[in-house]
Amino acid sequence: LVNCLLSQKAPAKALEHAGLSALREDGSAYDYFRGRLMFPIADSQARVIGFGGRVLGDGEPKYLNTRDTTLFKKGATIYGLPQARDSIVDSRKAVIVEGYTDVLMCHQFGVTHVVACLGTAITPEHVRLLRRLADELVLLTDSDSAGAKASERSIEILFQEDLPAQVVRLPGAAKDPCD
Repeated sequence: LVNCLLSQKAPAKALEHAGLSALREDGSAYDYFRGRLMFPIADSQARVIGFGGRVLGDGEPKYLNTRDTTLFKKGATIYGLPQARDSIVDSRKAVIVEGYTDVLMCHQFGVTHVVACLGTAITPEHVRLLRRLADELVLLTDSDSAGAKASERSIEILFQEDLPAQVVRLPGAAKDPCD
């Protein structure tokens, strides 16, 4: 991506500020998301403002999001919101899951009021954004220990923001909504 955009006279600094490239120690630019399956992340008006990437094969981190930029703030962005908006408004309920594929599979199987908080615990900004559309939140976390910790961290925020919510854990070992 970097080579292609640089060959088209894109300014190297613009690629870095957009979160598409990073710099090596020698100052040369490289693709920030190299070797990853890409998920476009849109704002509430369906404009792409960032990307998430899942590593193909082995590697760390497993998931990588665009770094915070002028347009993209991980703690204030909800994945899948433009696609879920109508269903959330109709049901007055939003289901929050952990990841991109969780959202995609739920929507594929007709459960379309599902969104994700980009692998982070829910923030007050997430709750305030969803409060405009829903009267209740359902937090559906993975059944692993990371899911349990995410639930615990989120409960405090949900109480502080005073929005009715349920925390739902999937039965079984190491299962997530995508499964």
